Amino acid sequence: MAAPVRIFLLVLLLLGPGGWGRAEPPRDSLREELVITPLPSGDVAATFQFRTCWEWVSHYRLFPKALGQLISKYSLRELHLSLTQGFWRTRYWGTPFLQAPSGTDHSFLRYAVLPREVVCTENLTPWKKLLPCSSKAGLSVLLKADRLFHTSYHSQAVHIRPVCRNARCTSVSWELRQTLSVVFDAFVTGQGKKDWSLFRMFSRTLTEPCPLASESRVYVDVTSYGQDNETLEVYPPPLTTYQDVILGTRKTYAVYDLLDAAVVSNSRSLNIQLKWKRPPENEAPPVPFLYAQRYVSGYGLQSGQLSTLLYNTHPYRAFPVLLLDTVPWYLRLYVHTLTITSKGKENKPSYIHYQPAQDRMQPHLLEMLIQLPASSITKVSIQFERALLKWTEYTPDPNHGFYVSPSVLSALVPSVVAAKPGDWEESPLFNSLFPVSDSSSYFVRLYTEPLLVSLPTPDFSMPYNVVCLTCTVVAVCYGSFYNLLTRTFQIEEPRKGGLVKRLANLIRRARGVPPL
Repeated sequence: MAAPVRIFLLVLLLLGPGGWGRAEPPRDSLREELVITPLPSGDVAATFQFRTCWEWVSHYRLFPKALGQLISKYSLRELHLSLTQGFWRTRYWGTPFLQAPSGTDHSFLRYAVLPREVVCTENLTPWKKLLPCSSKAGLSVLLKADRLFHTSYHSQAVHIRPVCRNARCTSVSWELRQTLSVVFDAFVTGQGKKDWSLFRMFSRTLTEPCPLASESRVYVDVTSYGQDNETLEVYPPPLTTYQDVILGTRKTYAVYDLLDAAVVSNSRSLNIQLKWKRPPENEAPPVPFLYAQRYVSGYGLQSGQLSTLLYNTHPYRAFPVLLLDTVPWYLRLYVHTLTITSKGKENKPSYIHYQPAQDRMQPHLLEMLIQLPASSITKVSIQFERALLKWTEYTPDPNHGFYVSPSVLSALVPSVVAAKPGDWEESPLFNSLFPVSDSSSYFVRLYTEPLLVSLPTPDFSMPYNVVCLTCTVVAVCYGSFYNLLTRTFQIEEPRKGGLVKRLANLIRRARGVPPL
C-alpha cells in the first residue's frame, strides 16, 4: 500500500464521524408556534410566531434572501416593522401579548409611524412568502386572509436582530421573527357562545407540521381567573402542559406538539376545541397594573388640547413610566402649557426631552420619565394650535380629519408572582418576549389609541364654482364679441313679389278683383 493512501486512512480513523461533524458549518433552524388565549372579555386572541435563525451568512437555506441582502447592504443592527389594524383594548383584554423590543442608541435609531395606513391582503401575501414553508404546511395553513381580516384586532410584524452564539458574543447569528396577532369576537364566531375551535376561527385545521421546522407547537391558555380550575375543557386532551410566569401572573398552557405522531395520527387533522363547563360571567376579569387612554379636547378649529391618562392600579407600589409622544408639525405645541398631575397634585417628571418640529420636515418629539403613584390616575396634557396647510397638502377627504400617532409607554411593572430567568432556547418562543430583569418586575411596552384631529379646511367647492362661472361668462362674452367682429352684414331690398303673390293675383283677376 502506498504511503499517501496509508496516511489518508490514518486521518480518517483519527477524525472519525465526530471530527467531520465538527467541520460542518452550523445549520439554520426554524421554530413555529401558535398561542391561543381566551381573553377576559370573552374574545379569543391567537398569536403566531415563526422564528428563523440564520447561522451561516451567505447561505440562504431557510432565511429569506431579500432580507439577507437588506442586512448586508445597509449594515442593519436591528429592524422592527409592524402593520396593525384596530386597537388593543388593554383595559378589557389585558396586557398585549406581543410587545415591541426596547430601543438602541439614539444616533442609530429611526422611528416612524403611519397611523392611517390600512392593512390588507396585499400586506399578508408577501409576509407569508418569507416563511420557509410559505402557507403550504405547518401553522401557516391557518393564515386565511378572509378570516384574519374580519377580526377586532390584526397585527403582523417582522423583527430582525443579532443573537450571540456564545457568552462572550464573539460570533452572532441573525434571527428573523415573524409574528401575527388577531383577536376574534367569540360571540360572533361562536354564535352567541364563548366556545371556540380552530375550524370555527380559521375555517381550517392542522394536518402536518412544516417539514423544515425543528419545533412546531400549539399552546392553549387554560388558566382560570376564578378559584375553580374545572371551568375549562379542552378537546382533544393535551398530552403535556406547561406552566410559567407570564406578565407577572402564573399561567397554565395545554401543549400540542405537531412533531409528535400521536397528536395527529388518529384523525389526520388537529381541531383544538375549548368549551366552558359553566358560564364565567360571575368571574371578575383581572385589571392590568398599567394601561393608558388618550383623547383630544377643545372646541373650534384654532386651538385644542392633547391629554393622556396613565393608570397605575397597583394597590401599594409606585413605578416610573417612560412616555414618548410624536406629534405632527401642523399641531403647534405650547410647551409652557405642559402639565402633569397625580391625585390632584403636580407631578414633576424626573427626565424630559423635547425636540421641536420643523414645518414640513419633522414632527415634535416629547419624551418624559414620570413616576406613577400607587393606585392613581396621572394626567398629562399640553395645548396646541392648528396650522393652516397649503391647498395641495390636504388629503382627498380633508373633512375626515388628520391622524396623530399613538403615545408609547415603556415601564417595568411590578410582578404578582416572582419569575425566574430561564433558558430562552429551551422555553417556548412567547416566553422570550418578556425579558425579566429581576424576580419582582417585568418589562411592558404599550400603545395608546391614535387620535383624529380636524384642521381648518377651505371650501374646495368654491374653486369649482368659480371655474364654472368664469368659463360661462367668458364663453358668452367672447362668443358675442367674436360674432360682432367676424360676421358680415348686408342690406337686402324687399322683392316685388313671389310665386305666391302671382298666384293670388291670378285668382283675384279671375274673380274681377283688383290685384295686390
